[in-house]
Amino acid sequence: MRYLIDLSLLRRNRNFCLLYVGQFVSFLGTMITRVSLPYQIYHETHSTLWIGLLSLCELLPLLVTALLGGVFADRHHRQRLLFIAEILLAMGCLLLIYNAMLTPPRIWVIFVAGTLMSAIDGLHRPSRDSLIQQIVAKEDFSTVGELSTFMYSVGMIAGPAVAGLIIAHFGLVVTFSVDFASYFISLMTLVMMKGIPRPQVTQDLSTFSSLKKGLQYAVSKQELLGTYALDFVAMVFGMPMALFPAIAESFGGVKTLGLLYAAPAVGALIISFCSGWAARVKHHGVAIAIAALLWGIGIIFFGLSKNLWLALFFLSMAGAFDAISGIFRQTMWNTIIPNHYRGRLAGIEMIGYLSGPKLGDTEAGLVAAAFGVTASVVSGGVFCIVGVMVCCYYLPRFWQYQAPQGKKER
Repeated sequence: MRYLIDLSLLRRNRNFCLLYVGQFVSFLGTMITRVSLPYQIYHETHSTLWIGLLSLCELLPLLVTALLGGVFADRHHRQRLLFIAEILLAMGCLLLIYNAMLTPPRIWVIFVAGTLMSAIDGLHRPSRDSLIQQIVAKEDFSTVGELSTFMYSVGMIAGPAVAGLIIAHFGLVVTFSVDFASYFISLMTLVMMKGIPRPQVTQDLSTFSSLKKGLQYAVSKQELLGTYALDFVAMVFGMPMALFPAIAESFGGVKTLGLLYAAPAVGALIISFCSGWAARVKHHGVAIAIAALLWGIGIIFFGLSKNLWLALFFLSMAGAFDAISGIFRQTMWNTIIPNHYRGRLAGIEMIGYLSGPKLGDTEAGLVAAAFGVTASVVSGGVFCIVGVMVCCYYLPRFWQYQAPQGKKER
């Protein structure tokens, strides 16, 4: 019986180890660039409007390419698609490096590079997720969820912190160069992976028909709809990140802002490191629902907190429960979805977790403008709880879902 994260898969599965290490390094580099681009724009324009426009430009093409990337991942060799996507992303880094050398840097180049790299990311993620399912045995899917949560948690904490240090001491040219180097490492690990076949294509369908079949499959499974719906509800109503700048003012100003942003990732990191117990849980639907409910409760208490450290505690708690939900969602996706659909549904998942926080920012801002910041945060947590209960009531097969029998205990 184990309680800490299981690292044995990295020893037992060479291809997964190579992919995981390469993507871990690459994700750290990506997080560094995600912090650096808004900083560069604000440094040059002193306008938050331009930062918001960059975010919009990055989101819109990704909504299209994520769906197309899913179709491509189910038709073509995923390892090669991933390799091509990372070469293109590395070229985007080179463009950012060149632009950072100019005096002054060109804002339009930042928008072009950011938009193109975001669009390519829509081709990258479905290939990676479906490739993982292809190279990992079913009995190890829960371990994949634990390791993925750990990777994202570390990246979301370390990436921004490292970016700030590099920008402050070496400048943006070196900062973007670090991201470029991370892609070089990831590409090397992809080259070293062996024996991965092209996915079997049972029907020769057009891109639209293939995408339509993927959507029909997702809608036909209550278990899958439940994972999508609960995460979407939690992100729309229980994600108050747009209010962090205003909340930081009540806790001492901008010096506390970074703590608020980091707190959910810290909670997620702690729970992912101590996630060995997750492999023994069989009622995955119940686990996701309870985690989403506790996320909402954590957000309510965060909104009511008048002390900074108490607020950070509840925010970290919410992040921990979100990580638990993420572990079991990924396990369910890899278990339920056939490999020939995995790419397309990964694209659908990508759209869900990208659009949910954006809509959540809008919802939180509108309610805060009308009723105040505290009312916005607390009501969001309440609506999250209500939404989770409604989803479980109308999607009973999701609530009743259990891991298939015969799954190996670790």
